Amino acid sequence: MKLRPCIDIHNGKVKQIVGSSLRDEGDTATDNFVSEKSGAYYGELFREKNLPGGHIILLNSRDSEYYESDLYVAREALNAYPGGLMIGGGVNAENAESFLAMGASHVIVTSYIFSEGKLNMDKLLLLVGAVGRENICLDLSCRKKDGEYYIVTDRWQTFTEMKVNLETLSMLSEFSGEFLIHGVDVEGKSSGVDEGLIKILAGWDKSLITYAGGISSFDDIDKVNAASEGRLDITIGSALSIYGGALDMDEVISRLDKEL
Repeated sequence: MKLRPCIDIHNGKVKQIVGSSLRDEGDTATDNFVSEKSGAYYGELFREKNLPGGHIILLNSRDSEYYESDLYVAREALNAYPGGLMIGGGVNAENAESFLAMGASHVIVTSYIFSEGKLNMDKLLLLVGAVGRENICLDLSCRKKDGEYYIVTDRWQTFTEMKVNLETLSMLSEFSGEFLIHGVDVEGKSSGVDEGLIKILAGWDKSLITYAGGISSFDDIDKVNAASEGRLDITIGSALSIYGGALDMDEVISRLDKEL
């Protein structure tokens, strides 16, 4: 298990939000933390701490007046840590290569490969053809409905028909180097992890998965580690000290290093 850092950008600011509150209309979200620091600050911090494989997420839609501002902050972070961060938000087969050229190690994609709630294999194959499987991280962030977890798109606002289970992971692993999976119902609430989702993800051992959502204590970290036998990497957002939370980042890194 490793710590994968995150840089979430909304309305041109590095933020931590309540995931389920995000809305395209009006570019609104419930903020937990709004940073006055630049993208370069966070990119340099994660480079100094040797924390590769983190993710930058542009939370505004490509149609938003804030998207270019988000992109500016993201570019600052990538310039500070070239090859050390992934990026997602508005990625498609046509522009994916440009994000890699900016310094991203992978592009993170969800919404582009779904059409009307169903997986669009043509688009997925176009994406793989554009940048290669090894440079793709599929974001399978999900919400619970009728007792099962379904992938959500459009910045976590729209349910698809695809469930998060071992069959889905097996099929999509043919087209991606790794997965990023937020438990959206607990994302940004610092109220504990989604144990049902973790139980599903813990059964996968063929490629990397980073779990995000609700981690607020060392007990939560231990739960994820024990359930997955160390196979899941984790992202901590609002609970981390650099984003106004109580968990000291250096202490988290030290603890995870000891568990390796």
